[in-house]
Amino acid sequence: MAKDYYNILGVSKDASPEDIKKAYRKMAHQYHPDKAGGDEAKFKEINEAYQVLGNEEKRQQYDRYGQTFEQASRQGGFGGGTGGFSWEDISRGTSGGPFGGGFGRQNVEFDFGDLGDIFGDFFGFGRSSGSRRSRRARRGTDIQTEMEIDFREAVFGAEKIVELYKNIVCASCSGNGAEPGTKIETCKTCGGSGQVARVQQTILGTFQSVGVCPDCQGEGKKASKKCKACGGQGRFKATEKIKVKIPAGINEGETIRLAGKGEAGQRGAAAGDLYITMRVKPDEEFKREGDDILTEVNISFPQAALGDKIFVKTLDGEVILKIPAGTQSGKVFKLSGKGVPHLRSRGRGDHLVTVNVVTPTNLSRRQKELLEEFGREE
Repeated sequence: MAKDYYNILGVSKDASPEDIKKAYRKMAHQYHPDKAGGDEAKFKEINEAYQVLGNEEKRQQYDRYGQTFEQASRQGGFGGGTGGFSWEDISRGTSGGPFGGGFGRQNVEFDFGDLGDIFGDFFGFGRSSGSRRSRRARRGTDIQTEMEIDFREAVFGAEKIVELYKNIVCASCSGNGAEPGTKIETCKTCGGSGQVARVQQTILGTFQSVGVCPDCQGEGKKASKKCKACGGQGRFKATEKIKVKIPAGINEGETIRLAGKGEAGQRGAAAGDLYITMRVKPDEEFKREGDDILTEVNISFPQAALGDKIFVKTLDGEVILKIPAGTQSGKVFKLSGKGVPHLRSRGRGDHLVTVNVVTPTNLSRRQKELLEEFGREE
Protein backbone atom coordinates (compact mmCIF):
# COMPACT_ATOMS: atom_id res chain seq x y z
CA MET A 1 0.00 0.00 0.00
CA ALA A 2 1.32 3.42 -0.97
CA LYS A 3 2.14 5.81 1.83
CA ASP A 4 0.11 8.96 2.41
CA TYR A 5 2.85 11.50 3.03
CA TYR A 6 0.37 14.21 3.97
CA ASN A 7 -1.13 11.97 6.62
CA ILE A 8 2.33 11.02 7.92
CA LEU A 9 3.17 14.69 8.55
CA GLY A 10 -0.35 15.49 9.77
CA VAL A 11 -1.02 18.24 7.21
CA SER A 12 -3.69 18.84 4.61
CA LYS A 13 -3.07 18.57 0.86
CA ASP A 14 -3.32 22.35 0.49
CA ALA A 15 -0.77 23.00 3.27
CA SER A 16 1.78 25.72 2.55
CA PRO A 17 5.53 24.90 2.36
CA GLU A 18 5.97 26.68 5.68
CA ASP A 19 3.24 24.57 7.33
CA ILE A 20 4.87 21.40 6.00
CA LYS A 21 8.25 22.52 7.33
CA LYS A 22 6.82 23.32 10.77
CA ALA A 23 5.01 19.97 10.94
CA TYR A 24 8.20 18.12 9.95
CA ARG A 25 10.35 19.86 12.57
CA LYS A 26 7.79 19.20 15.29
CA MET A 27 7.45 15.50 14.48
CA ALA A 28 11.16 15.01 13.85
CA HIS A 29 11.87 16.42 17.29
CA GLN A 30 9.20 14.21 18.84
CA TYR A 31 10.40 10.93 17.30
CA HIS A 32 14.17 11.59 17.11
CA PRO A 33 15.88 8.27 17.94
CA ASP A 34 18.37 9.99 20.26
CA LYS A 35 15.52 11.08 22.54
CA ALA A 36 13.97 9.02 25.29
CA GLY A 37 10.87 7.48 23.75
CA GLY A 38 12.09 8.18 20.21
CA ASP A 39 11.09 5.95 17.31
CA GLU A 40 13.73 5.38 14.61
CA ALA A 41 11.30 3.78 12.15
CA LYS A 42 8.81 6.62 12.55
CA PHE A 43 11.64 9.17 12.28
CA LYS A 44 12.76 7.68 8.97
CA GLU A 45 9.17 7.66 7.70
CA ILE A 46 8.78 11.35 8.61
CA ASN A 47 12.02 12.23 6.83
CA GLU A 48 10.92 10.27 3.76
CA ALA A 49 7.64 12.20 3.66
CA TYR A 50 9.40 15.55 4.03
CA GLN A 51 11.91 14.75 1.28
CA VAL A 52 8.93 14.57 -1.08
CA LEU A 53 6.53 17.22 0.23
CA GLY A 54 9.33 19.65 1.11
CA ASN A 55 10.51 19.66 -2.51
CA GLU A 56 8.24 21.58 -4.86
CA GLU A 57 8.91 19.42 -7.91
CA LYS A 58 8.60 16.13 -6.05
CA ARG A 59 5.41 17.29 -4.37
CA GLN A 60 3.85 18.11 -7.73
CA GLN A 61 4.81 14.66 -9.02
CA TYR A 62 3.42 13.02 -5.90
CA ASP A 63 0.15 14.98 -6.15
CA ARG A 64 -0.17 14.08 -9.81
CA TYR A 65 0.79 10.41 -9.82
CA GLY A 66 -0.44 9.52 -6.35
CA GLN A 67 0.04 5.86 -5.49
CA THR A 68 2.40 5.17 -8.40
CA PHE A 69 4.90 7.78 -7.22
CA GLU A 70 6.45 5.73 -4.41
CA GLN A 71 6.89 2.60 -6.52
CA ALA A 72 8.29 4.46 -9.51
CA SER A 73 10.70 6.49 -7.39
CA ARG A 74 11.94 3.41 -5.58
CA GLN A 75 12.41 1.25 -8.68
CA GLY A 76 13.74 3.94 -10.95
CA GLY A 77 11.37 2.71 -13.67
CA PHE A 78 7.73 2.15 -14.43
CA GLY A 79 7.22 -1.08 -12.46
CA GLY A 80 4.59 -3.18 -14.19
CA GLY A 81 3.59 -1.43 -17.40
CA THR A 82 3.72 2.34 -17.31
CA GLY A 83 2.80 2.57 -13.61
CA GLY A 84 0.74 5.72 -14.12
CA PHE A 85 3.16 7.49 -16.54
CA SER A 86 2.31 7.83 -20.19
CA TRP A 87 4.53 8.53 -23.19
CA GLU A 88 2.66 11.80 -23.45
CA ASP A 89 3.89 12.70 -19.96
CA ILE A 90 7.45 11.94 -21.02
CA SER A 91 7.17 13.99 -24.18
CA ARG A 92 6.32 17.09 -22.17
CA GLY A 93 9.83 16.95 -20.70
CA THR A 94 11.63 17.10 -24.08
CA SER A 95 13.14 20.18 -25.57
CA GLY A 96 11.39 19.46 -28.85
CA GLY A 97 7.86 19.10 -27.50
CA PRO A 98 5.85 15.96 -28.42
CA PHE A 99 7.67 13.19 -30.20
CA GLY A 100 5.95 14.02 -33.48
CA GLY A 101 7.97 12.48 -36.32
CA GLY A 102 9.29 9.53 -34.33
CA PHE A 103 11.19 8.98 -31.14
CA GLY A 104 14.00 6.97 -32.66
CA ARG A 105 14.69 9.38 -35.54
CA GLN A 106 15.77 12.42 -33.55
CA ASN A 107 18.08 13.39 -30.70
CA VAL A 108 15.97 14.37 -27.73
CA GLU A 109 17.38 16.22 -24.69
CA PHE A 110 15.51 15.63 -21.45
CA ASP A 111 15.35 17.96 -18.49
CA PHE A 112 14.90 15.04 -16.10
CA GLY A 113 14.90 16.96 -12.83
CA ASP A 114 13.72 14.65 -10.06
CA LEU A 115 12.09 12.33 -12.60
CA GLY A 116 15.62 11.10 -13.35
CA ASP A 117 15.29 8.84 -10.32
CA ILE A 118 12.26 7.25 -11.94
CA PHE A 119 13.63 6.91 -15.48
CA GLY A 120 17.21 5.96 -14.56
CA ASP A 121 17.04 2.19 -14.29
CA PHE A 122 14.50 1.86 -17.10
CA PHE A 123 16.75 3.52 -19.67
CA GLY A 124 19.91 1.98 -18.26
CA PHE A 125 21.70 4.98 -16.83
CA GLY A 126 21.81 6.58 -13.42
CA ARG A 127 20.91 10.17 -12.68
CA SER A 128 23.28 12.65 -11.10
CA SER A 129 21.81 15.48 -9.11
CA GLY A 130 21.95 18.97 -10.60
CA SER A 131 24.40 21.46 -9.14
CA ARG A 132 21.65 23.34 -7.30
CA ARG A 133 20.50 20.21 -5.50
CA SER A 134 24.10 19.15 -4.87
CA ARG A 135 24.86 22.41 -3.13
CA ARG A 136 21.82 21.97 -0.88
CA ALA A 137 23.00 18.46 -0.03
CA ARG A 138 26.45 19.74 1.02
CA ARG A 139 24.97 22.18 3.54
CA GLY A 140 25.74 21.06 7.06
CA THR A 141 22.97 19.12 8.74
CA ASP A 142 20.97 20.46 11.66
CA ILE A 143 21.60 19.09 15.15
CA GLN A 144 18.93 18.50 17.77
CA THR A 145 19.87 18.04 21.41
CA GLU A 146 18.52 18.65 24.92
CA MET A 147 19.81 20.62 27.89
CA GLU A 148 18.79 20.30 31.54
CA ILE A 149 18.63 23.56 33.47
CA ASP A 150 17.58 24.59 36.98
CA PHE A 151 14.22 26.18 37.69
CA ARG A 152 15.73 29.58 38.45
CA GLU A 153 17.93 29.46 35.33
CA ALA A 154 14.76 29.08 33.30
CA VAL A 155 13.12 31.96 35.15
CA PHE A 156 15.94 34.50 35.12
CA GLY A 157 18.04 33.26 32.18
CA ALA A 158 21.62 32.01 32.18
CA GLU A 159 24.66 31.26 30.07
CA LYS A 160 25.61 27.62 29.65
CA ILE A 161 28.20 25.66 27.70
CA VAL A 162 27.25 22.68 25.55
CA GLU A 163 29.88 20.32 24.14
CA LEU A 164 29.13 18.62 20.82
CA TYR A 165 31.15 16.16 18.74
CA LYS A 166 30.41 17.25 15.21
CA ASN A 167 31.83 18.45 11.90
CA ILE A 168 33.58 21.77 12.39
CA VAL A 169 35.24 24.12 9.88
CA CYS A 170 38.85 23.20 9.18
CA ALA A 171 41.06 25.86 10.75
CA SER A 172 43.92 25.09 8.36
CA CYS A 173 42.09 25.94 5.13
CA SER A 174 39.25 28.02 6.63
CA GLY A 175 36.78 25.63 5.04
CA ASN A 176 37.71 26.00 1.36
CA GLY A 177 39.43 22.59 1.15
CA ALA A 178 42.68 23.92 -0.33
CA GLU A 179 46.13 23.47 1.16
CA PRO A 180 47.23 26.87 2.54
CA GLY A 181 49.26 28.77 -0.06
CA THR A 182 47.77 26.91 -3.03
CA LYS A 183 45.21 28.18 -5.53
CA ILE A 184 41.59 27.32 -6.17
CA GLU A 185 41.23 26.96 -9.93
CA THR A 186 38.43 26.65 -12.44
CA CYS A 187 37.56 23.01 -12.95
CA LYS A 188 39.00 21.77 -16.25
CA THR A 189 36.50 18.94 -16.58
CA CYS A 190 33.39 21.12 -16.70
CA GLY A 191 34.96 24.48 -17.56
CA GLY A 192 33.51 26.07 -14.45
CA SER A 193 29.86 25.20 -15.14
CA GLY A 194 29.68 22.52 -12.48
CA GLN A 195 27.87 20.21 -14.91
CA VAL A 196 28.82 17.69 -17.53
CA ALA A 197 26.70 16.28 -20.34
CA ARG A 198 26.33 12.57 -20.82
CA VAL A 199 25.05 10.93 -24.01
CA GLN A 200 23.33 7.55 -23.85
CA GLN A 201 22.43 5.41 -26.84
CA THR A 202 19.24 3.39 -26.37
CA ILE A 203 16.92 1.43 -28.57
CA LEU A 204 14.65 4.46 -28.56
CA GLY A 205 17.29 6.90 -29.73
CA THR A 206 20.03 9.08 -28.35
CA PHE A 207 19.51 10.72 -24.98
CA GLN A 208 21.53 13.43 -23.35
CA SER A 209 21.46 14.02 -19.61
CA VAL A 210 23.19 16.69 -17.55
CA GLY A 211 24.76 15.79 -14.22
CA VAL A 212 27.09 17.09 -11.56
CA CYS A 213 30.74 17.26 -12.50
CA PRO A 214 32.48 14.39 -10.70
CA ASP A 215 35.72 16.34 -10.27
CA CYS A 216 34.44 19.53 -8.63
CA GLN A 217 31.14 18.16 -7.26
CA GLY A 218 29.16 20.86 -9.01
CA GLU A 219 31.10 23.85 -7.70
CA GLY A 220 32.84 24.73 -10.95
CA LYS A 221 36.15 25.12 -9.19
CA LYS A 222 38.55 22.95 -7.23
CA ALA A 223 41.69 23.19 -5.17
CA SER A 224 44.93 22.67 -7.03
CA LYS A 225 46.10 20.83 -3.91
CA LYS A 226 43.77 19.44 -1.26
CA CYS A 227 44.17 20.50 2.35
CA LYS A 228 46.11 17.87 4.26
CA ALA A 229 44.28 18.52 7.52
CA CYS A 230 40.78 17.79 6.20
CA GLY A 231 41.44 15.93 2.96
CA GLY A 232 39.86 18.72 0.91
CA GLN A 233 36.47 18.52 2.64
CA GLY A 234 36.86 21.83 4.47
CA ARG A 235 35.72 20.23 7.72
CA PHE A 236 36.51 17.44 10.15
CA LYS A 237 35.07 15.82 13.28
CA ALA A 238 35.98 17.36 16.61
CA THR A 239 34.45 18.39 19.94
CA GLU A 240 33.32 22.00 20.04
CA LYS A 241 32.23 24.02 23.07
CA ILE A 242 29.32 26.32 22.28
CA LYS A 243 28.10 29.10 24.56
CA VAL A 244 24.32 29.08 24.89
CA LYS A 245 22.45 32.13 26.17
CA ILE A 246 19.24 30.98 27.79
CA PRO A 247 16.60 33.74 27.73
CA ALA A 248 14.69 34.59 30.90
CA GLY A 249 11.24 33.03 30.97
CA ILE A 250 11.91 29.94 28.86
CA ASN A 251 9.79 26.96 29.83
CA GLU A 252 9.96 23.18 29.81
CA GLY A 253 9.99 21.74 26.27
CA GLU A 254 10.73 25.03 24.50
CA THR A 255 13.53 25.07 21.93
CA ILE A 256 16.35 27.51 21.26
CA ARG A 257 17.69 27.78 17.69
CA LEU A 258 21.34 28.72 17.18
CA ALA A 259 21.80 29.53 13.49
CA GLY A 260 24.98 28.14 11.94
CA LYS A 261 25.97 26.11 15.02
CA GLY A 262 25.06 22.72 13.55
CA GLU A 263 27.28 20.56 11.38
CA ALA A 264 29.76 22.50 9.21
CA GLY A 265 29.10 22.28 5.49
CA GLN A 266 31.53 20.85 2.94
CA ARG A 267 34.12 23.15 1.40
CA GLY A 268 32.74 26.37 2.84
CA ALA A 269 29.04 25.59 2.34
CA ALA A 270 26.64 26.96 4.96
CA ALA A 271 26.54 25.23 8.32
CA GLY A 272 23.39 23.69 9.72
CA ASP A 273 21.54 25.00 12.76
CA LEU A 274 21.57 23.80 16.36
CA TYR A 275 18.24 23.21 18.12
CA ILE A 276 18.37 22.83 21.91
CA THR A 277 15.24 21.73 23.78
CA MET A 278 15.07 22.76 27.44
CA ARG A 279 14.41 20.31 30.26
CA VAL A 280 13.69 22.25 33.46
CA LYS A 281 14.25 20.67 36.86
CA PRO A 282 11.28 21.07 39.22
CA ASP A 283 11.63 23.36 42.25
CA GLU A 284 10.84 22.34 45.83
CA GLU A 285 9.21 25.67 46.74
CA PHE A 286 7.62 27.03 43.60
CA LYS A 287 5.28 25.68 40.97
CA ARG A 288 5.06 27.37 37.58
CA GLU A 289 1.90 27.73 35.54
CA GLY A 290 2.59 29.70 32.37
CA ASP A 291 4.31 32.83 33.61
CA ASP A 292 2.65 32.71 37.03
CA ILE A 293 4.17 31.25 40.20
CA LEU A 294 1.95 29.25 42.55
CA THR A 295 2.62 28.65 46.26
CA GLU A 296 0.60 27.78 49.38
CA VAL A 297 0.93 29.01 52.98
CA ASN A 298 -0.70 27.80 56.17
CA ILE A 299 -2.15 30.22 58.72
CA SER A 300 -3.80 29.61 62.07
CA PHE A 301 -7.46 30.04 62.83
CA PRO A 302 -6.84 33.21 64.91
CA GLN A 303 -4.77 34.71 62.06
CA ALA A 304 -7.59 34.03 59.62
CA ALA A 305 -10.25 35.37 61.97
CA LEU A 306 -8.42 38.43 63.32
CA GLY A 307 -6.09 39.20 60.40
CA ASP A 308 -2.29 39.35 60.43
CA LYS A 309 0.85 40.07 58.42
CA ILE A 310 2.94 37.13 57.29
CA PHE A 311 6.18 36.62 55.33
CA VAL A 312 5.90 34.90 51.96
CA LYS A 313 8.84 33.59 49.89
CA THR A 314 8.93 34.80 46.28
CA LEU A 315 11.43 34.46 43.46
CA ASP A 316 12.88 37.80 44.55
CA GLY A 317 13.04 36.98 48.26
CA GLU A 318 10.60 37.38 51.18
CA VAL A 319 7.79 39.92 51.07
CA ILE A 320 5.08 40.83 53.59
CA LEU A 321 1.54 39.66 52.79
CA LYS A 322 -1.34 41.24 54.68
CA ILE A 323 -4.04 38.77 55.73
CA PRO A 324 -7.33 40.63 56.28
CA ALA A 325 -9.65 39.62 59.11
CA GLY A 326 -12.16 36.97 58.16
CA THR A 327 -9.97 35.29 55.51
CA GLN A 328 -11.37 31.94 54.41
CA SER A 329 -9.34 28.82 53.70
CA GLY A 330 -8.51 28.57 49.98
CA LYS A 331 -8.38 32.32 49.47
CA VAL A 332 -5.89 33.29 46.72
CA PHE A 333 -3.83 36.46 47.02
CA LYS A 334 -2.05 37.95 44.01
CA LEU A 335 1.41 39.49 44.21
CA SER A 336 1.52 41.40 40.93
CA GLY A 337 4.72 41.28 38.89
CA LYS A 338 6.39 38.71 41.14
CA GLY A 339 6.14 35.84 38.66
CA VAL A 340 8.21 34.74 35.66
CA PRO A 341 9.50 37.26 33.09
CA HIS A 342 7.57 37.11 29.81
CA LEU A 343 9.72 35.40 27.19
CA ARG A 344 8.59 37.45 24.19
CA SER A 345 7.47 40.70 25.80
CA ARG A 346 8.19 42.98 28.70
CA GLY A 347 6.93 42.51 32.23
CA ARG A 348 6.41 39.50 34.43
CA GLY A 349 3.65 37.19 35.49
CA ASP A 350 2.15 37.16 38.99
CA HIS A 351 2.78 35.19 42.16
CA LEU A 352 -0.46 33.58 43.39
CA VAL A 353 -0.53 32.61 47.06
CA THR A 354 -3.21 30.21 48.29
CA VAL A 355 -3.96 30.45 52.02
CA ASN A 356 -4.86 27.32 53.96
CA VAL A 357 -6.46 27.83 57.39
CA VAL A 358 -5.21 25.09 59.69
CA THR A 359 -7.79 23.67 62.10
CA PRO A 360 -6.32 23.50 65.65
CA THR A 361 -5.86 20.11 67.35
CA ASN A 362 -4.99 18.99 70.91
CA LEU A 363 -6.77 21.97 72.45
CA SER A 364 -6.40 22.73 76.14
CA ARG A 365 -9.49 22.89 78.37
CA ARG A 366 -9.35 26.69 78.38
CA GLN A 367 -9.13 26.82 74.59
CA LYS A 368 -12.09 24.48 74.25
CA GLU A 369 -14.15 26.64 76.63
CA LEU A 370 -13.35 29.76 74.65
CA LEU A 371 -14.30 28.11 71.37
CA GLU A 372 -17.54 26.79 72.86
CA GLU A 373 -18.31 30.26 74.13
CA PHE A 374 -17.53 31.66 70.70
CA GLY A 375 -19.82 29.12 69.12
CA ARG A 376 -22.73 29.99 71.45
CA GLU A 377 -22.35 33.66 70.56
CA GLU A 378 -22.54 32.79 66.90
